[in-house]
Amino acid sequence: MKERTLIGDLDTHVGKNVSISGWVDVRRDQGKMVFFDFRDRSGKVQGVVLPNSPALEAAKETRNEYVVRAEGIVNKRPGKNAQEGKQNGDIELEIQSLEVLSAAEALPFDTDADINLDTLLDYRPLTIRRDRERAIFKVQREIVSGFREYLDRNGFTEFQAPKLVGDDAEGGAGVFKVEYFRDKNAYLATSPQLYKQMMVGAFERVYATGPQFRAEKHSTTRHLNEISMLDFEMGFINDHKDVMSMVEGALKHVTKRLSENAKQEFLATGATLPLVPESFPVLKLREAQEILNVPQEPDLEPEHERKICEWAREHKQSDFVFITHYPVSKRPFYTMEDPEDPGFTKSFDLLFRGVEILSGGQRVHNYAELQEKIRAKGLDPEKFSFYLMAFKYGLPPHGGIGMGLERLTQKYLGIDNVKEATLFPRDMNRIDTLLSEGEN
Repeated sequence: MKERTLIGDLDTHVGKNVSISGWVDVRRDQGKMVFFDFRDRSGKVQGVVLPNSPALEAAKETRNEYVVRAEGIVNKRPGKNAQEGKQNGDIELEIQSLEVLSAAEALPFDTDADINLDTLLDYRPLTIRRDRERAIFKVQREIVSGFREYLDRNGFTEFQAPKLVGDDAEGGAGVFKVEYFRDKNAYLATSPQLYKQMMVGAFERVYATGPQFRAEKHSTTRHLNEISMLDFEMGFINDHKDVMSMVEGALKHVTKRLSENAKQEFLATGATLPLVPESFPVLKLREAQEILNVPQEPDLEPEHERKICEWAREHKQSDFVFITHYPVSKRPFYTMEDPEDPGFTKSFDLLFRGVEILSGGQRVHNYAELQEKIRAKGLDPEKFSFYLMAFKYGLPPHGGIGMGLERLTQKYLGIDNVKEATLFPRDMNRIDTLLSEGEN
């Protein structure tokens, strides 16, 4: 059996006999000839079965989504038939042998149809094969790879944070309780935050990627109950601005990587790369509210986030804008208060194309002060004894961020609903299929 050649490598095999394996993406009959578009993990190519080809009988029986092995000669297309700017647009495979590895039934939707969100997700094992959906998750892969690559280059160590946590879970609301451990409460983790801080004591700079869980009763275009997070924490900082600088560098690197590695995916989704200035604009929360002429509440409303992003794009030529100095009452117990701005924290959100994609800031690193902060939030320091151990025996000034991968993907690609940027969304209405199915 001839060794398989990936479709993405066919342009280096012009004039040669090759074997490819993949799916029939499209089948077209033209007179006595049959045309196919084949796809595999590396891309697509057109194949043609000529009237005198020994593969003609097999081609007549082959339909869309059949899994096949095809052998033939890679030919240059005649000039008038070449499709400039398209992968393998200047070549085609003259098929001499076609073997069906797995037959397929007709898809329950048109591959190119504009389908609604429920149909998209109800048929996710199939819709993920569509060009647009494959493009979304290739972009998501590039985002994660770019995040890891940048942090690795800057001395960070990746670690795997636990997804089951005890009574020292961050906060108490919006968590999924796990009924398993003997006489002890356990929860699905809402964040790796406390573990990141512990890890600073060993590695100084750490990051974690993976799922987190929020038991919030939301059913919106921007919320999920299971999310993928990109987190980092870094020690020996001067203040929160050092963390913001690392965030800015990481997202500039990710954007550059997307511009180089995901051109076809941005074309497939109709998306454009964001405006990235030399420095991301920075506004205190109160400054943003003054610009918008809205009341000084503890946080921005979704409409305000959209409007301040419009302001940043128009006045700062940036699709990113940092909002800093949220009130102490609005931030978690471990967030450091700014002594030069009492009542407000050395914390920030980063807004991107109208939506908050991450939160971060400098953390309290003094053991006694952290205990007082825990008490001030109405929590019991004893329940955080495992976490506090790291501080009792010395942690440097540190800070970090938590960033939602699905939201970030959504905003890079201009997608309306975060569920479209989630492979298998979990929310209060859906686990693979709608939870209301079968109800009377």
